[in-house]
Amino acid sequence: MGVKKPMANGQTLEELLTMLNLERLEVNLFRGESPAESRQRVFGGQVLGQALRAATHTVEDMICHSFHSYFLRPGDPNCPIIFEVDHARDGKSFASRRVIAIQHGKQIFNLAASFQRFEVGNEHQMEMPEAPAPETLKSDLELRQEVADKIPESFRDHFLRRRPYDMRPVTPVNFFNPVKREASQMVWFRASEPMPDDIDINQALLAYISDTTLLDTCLRPHGLSFMNPKLQSASLDHAMWFYHPFKADEWILYVQDSPASAGGRGMNFGHFFTQSGKLICSAAQEGLIRVHD
Repeated sequence: MGVKKPMANGQTLEELLTMLNLERLEVNLFRGESPAESRQRVFGGQVLGQALRAATHTVEDMICHSFHSYFLRPGDPNCPIIFEVDHARDGKSFASRRVIAIQHGKQIFNLAASFQRFEVGNEHQMEMPEAPAPETLKSDLELRQEVADKIPESFRDHFLRRRPYDMRPVTPVNFFNPVKREASQMVWFRASEPMPDDIDINQALLAYISDTTLLDTCLRPHGLSFMNPKLQSASLDHAMWFYHPFKADEWILYVQDSPASAGGRGMNFGHFFTQSGKLICSAAQEGLIRVHD
């Protein structure tokens, strides 16, 4: 492997989708790379999306309807990730896969995914809460640019990097002086460029983005943010349930809440709605929110 050159302006959507597509080494063995960013560990959404893609590459004519996963060790962004897929079950209507992500000879992550052949059934859903239109809100990048002068110069480029998706918080927090709030938030987002029609890659991108803000929800009632040097935070597990096909280049409202935190952990739930109000997916995540003296 050559030395990675840092990305000057952030990651493009094309680069992100290429990263999620993986390199197939064998029938059930895949290799994933990390972007050239100044991270100390692999972003959790990356390994989520890559593991899901590894599983979907081994299934035909079925769509993932749910997955459950655990983060076991911090990922090394300077080392490829090997994904090993186990065919747990292949049935007429459902198929199951288990994926192990490995670096330096050790498991860093595992995932169990279930796939279903398309069928029509009874439907109901919760109502989408009222939210301002995304066009009326400032983007996450604009909000970060407003406080750029408070960011250490060594971290500023990473803090202000452009992302391959547009994210617009409904109730943004002050990273440097957060106040205690309700344990809930809403965020609009969409891919920055047109997405392929393939549902598998749209699901992988949604899994990637889902890890961006979900853990922040349980920090709100404690007046904490990721800029607090005393905070140690990390994703512990992550699960998603997919209900309907969707396109991630259309506005999606990510509605998040945290029912409880205890033992240095915070629990978070999220629901994804299209702009027309259709519930397309739900997510759950428990994370470490340990505060050091």
